[in-house]
Amino acid sequence: MNSAVSVIDAPRAVATPGTERPQPAGRQREPYLDNVKFVLICLVVAGHSLVPTLAAGSSRAVYLFVYVFHMPLFVILSGYLSRRFWDSTARTSKLVDTLLVPYIVVEVGYAAVRSALGDGWSLSIMDPAWLNWYLMALLLWRLSIPVWRRLRHPLPIAVAVYVLAGFCELPGDFSLDRFFGLMPFFVIGLLLTPRHLDLLDRTRIKIISVCVLLGAAVVATVVAPRVELGPVYYRHDFEHLDMTWWTGIAVRLGLLVAALVMSAAVLALIPRRETWFSGLGTRTLYCYLLHGVPVLVAKEMGWLSRPWMFGPWGVLAIAGGCFALSVVLCLPQTRALFRGLFEPRLRWLYRPSSR
Repeated sequence: MNSAVSVIDAPRAVATPGTERPQPAGRQREPYLDNVKFVLICLVVAGHSLVPTLAAGSSRAVYLFVYVFHMPLFVILSGYLSRRFWDSTARTSKLVDTLLVPYIVVEVGYAAVRSALGDGWSLSIMDPAWLNWYLMALLLWRLSIPVWRRLRHPLPIAVAVYVLAGFCELPGDFSLDRFFGLMPFFVIGLLLTPRHLDLLDRTRIKIISVCVLLGAAVVATVVAPRVELGPVYYRHDFEHLDMTWWTGIAVRLGLLVAALVMSAAVLALIPRRETWFSGLGTRTLYCYLLHGVPVLVAKEMGWLSRPWMFGPWGVLAIAGGCFALSVVLCLPQTRALFRGLFEPRLRWLYRPSSR
């Protein structure tokens, strides 16, 4: 499933785990968030690929470590890049161009892939296919932006809704479960400013961040064999997770804090300068929407569940393969090949904008 992603960033066209249209001439693009998005999209691909080997302790520990924060951080980036989304009526067209159209294309594409693999034809636009939930959830989050802007204290309200959602069995239709389950992270992104991100660019913070992530890795290694993974999907209600309401609330709040602390640590450690993968980070939409096909085929063919993969060397092999796949799917050639599907130009569909 995926996601990611100022001085740091000028308003961009797409705030999904994705790509953006070129900026106007004269505006220099900052590479920092592109670097972040590429790192996160590699984690998304790796997380999906590790599923067949979760019976192994090493694989389960890495999976738990990654899933606590990687989608929350993508949602934070989406909120951050959506801060000025409604400042121009022209941007509303992007709800169709870069969310709804790719959503429908991916739904049909995955139905075709499943059919080719022998699962039969199954297409439900209301129930997002696998990783396609993110596009629908982002559409709903963006539609909710005017509400958050009107509120005096949006974050406490978002956290309260997030906790209360644990009492309800929310359907997966239109990604409502993930819409509420990850809501605080989107609101936090809306509230962030470049100054907040600049606070992380300090040597002392970077040292603390290394310690935080090392500590989180140790905790994940220790607890992974003993805990259920359901809570880290940020979607299930307390009853579904077989938790009492007080345990469920504690787990939700604990995950919220853990995800924010780990996200801040990752943001502090990723380089802010131009790197070899900065350009790749501008095209992560293609990796997010396309990686499911090779991963799904690899799962169905048993390539990701060979006996030797159930251990540390298997985790490294899967991670290396996912890194290579992420690079290929973020190349400009990949964008050129699929741009008509995922970034269609539909100017003919809209009335002229007044601003």
